[in-house]
Amino acid sequence: MDAVTIRSSAPRPPASAPPVILQSVTTPPPVHAPSAEIVVSAVRLARPGLPSFPPPPAVGRDRFVAPGQNPFRQVRQEPVSTFSIDIDTASYGFVRASLNRNVLPQPAAVRAEEMINYFPYDYAAPTSSSRPFSSNIAVFPSPWTAGRKIVRIGIKGYAVRPAERPRANLVFLIDTSGSMQSPNKLPLLKQSLAMLVEQLGPRDRVAIVAYAGSAGTVLEPTPASDKGRILAALDRLSAGGSTSGAEGIRQAYALAQAGFDPRGVNRVMLATDGDFNVGITNPDALKGFVERERGKGVFLSVLGFGMGNYNDALMQVLAQNGNGAAAYIDTIGEARKTLVEEASSTLIPIAKDVKIQVEFNPATVAEYRLIGYETRMLAREDFDNDRVDAGDVGSGQSVTALYEIVPVGGPGTAGPLRYAPAKAAAPGAGEYGFVKIRYKLPKSEKSQLLSTPIDRTREVTRFADAPRDARFATGVAAFADLLRGGKYSGSIDYDRVLEIVNAARGDDPYGYRAELVQLVRAARTAPGLTPLER
Repeated sequence: MDAVTIRSSAPRPPASAPPVILQSVTTPPPVHAPSAEIVVSAVRLARPGLPSFPPPPAVGRDRFVAPGQNPFRQVRQEPVSTFSIDIDTASYGFVRASLNRNVLPQPAAVRAEEMINYFPYDYAAPTSSSRPFSSNIAVFPSPWTAGRKIVRIGIKGYAVRPAERPRANLVFLIDTSGSMQSPNKLPLLKQSLAMLVEQLGPRDRVAIVAYAGSAGTVLEPTPASDKGRILAALDRLSAGGSTSGAEGIRQAYALAQAGFDPRGVNRVMLATDGDFNVGITNPDALKGFVERERGKGVFLSVLGFGMGNYNDALMQVLAQNGNGAAAYIDTIGEARKTLVEEASSTLIPIAKDVKIQVEFNPATVAEYRLIGYETRMLAREDFDNDRVDAGDVGSGQSVTALYEIVPVGGPGTAGPLRYAPAKAAAPGAGEYGFVKIRYKLPKSEKSQLLSTPIDRTREVTRFADAPRDARFATGVAAFADLLRGGKYSGSIDYDRVLEIVNAARGDDPYGYRAELVQLVRAARTAPGLTPLER
């Protein structure tokens, strides 16, 4: 039998570990940085007793920021949970691309909130752009640990009507470096942006900047009505050279500022695998630059392509600090979803700096954990500070957050304290908690506040009686936890996840939920170790 060389995903970090940058490279050996970040190389394994072969060339270095999952917290010690909204979907796309290759994704690539929020949910919509959110609360039994409950917080954004849509001043910033040559990178990128161009109206404008070893303007700002000229400029792009991403970003923002529309949407759309290797590559320096441009009214969205040297870590930093979302485009179908079916939500923000704060009631809740949002956590005092940046919500978007709670007297994760503080009566004694949502309108720097209690009128006693969308989101959350190692998924397994999501699929006009069912089935048999080519 021939020897087989395989690649292993990096080991899963414990919840208390510092952030980890995972690089699926075969050489050099692991390097431990002196900072709080650790650089981990994947290991090579060979079957015992078989002859060894010289190692093949490095096969990729996909990079992910991997903070530990949010732990359970004691309500009497930390009653308040605060986080920034997140509408990115890049994690789901990467998970799908991995499973479609019959490989389990790196645990660090799985972000529960991005898996959950990949799907639209049928929440009641607000009727006015001046109050752009409606909230939907549900409480129901946990399907994986008896005696615990799930709190679903659903938000629906106002859908801008076509007649109200602001003009768009867009700059496509396109990576044409040598790493973009494969069919699932630059060719797919060009097809994807061509789809978006077809959705634009005659009042919109498009410019194109391409970057490789150096950067340059491919197309000056051009009315979207001149689609032939824009599409021809896209079609002429070809890949080659190293990646001077920072210089491309500077030129793209300069074009956006030159055509700035004070009443419109001004956005740079970066399309890349994120492999910046020339010029400024320090994430902090790039982060500072996009933050300053955000303050001038130009936002940044990021479209990721390809595997092998995909730099998710950098792309998350840029999107989160540029008031934009990060999506991962692995198929032409995903391009259609992101840039055609959801074009309005991709391009048009209805609110910015959206934060959620939940105060749990110690009289009814002993412990809680927020599912996902690990990279979006905020300090309690950040909620009321309008100078603290947070996520944006686009036209018509839905956003979902899930908490797992342990009711007082339920199966907690920590034993009682001998000197626990005495219980005190509190307002809303029958409530589980209180939700506050703070946001700014797109052209305002002053935040507004919405609030609602989590009371027992929102509760059902059987999981099967929970709202269908809530059950589906919970199934997705369980799937994400299993992909990360199953630390919090209790008794649940892939078969139970299939039961939950199949029963809660509901109306699925585009087949997104049916696709998830197939991914869960694939995960049951996909290996975590993949053969390397020799």
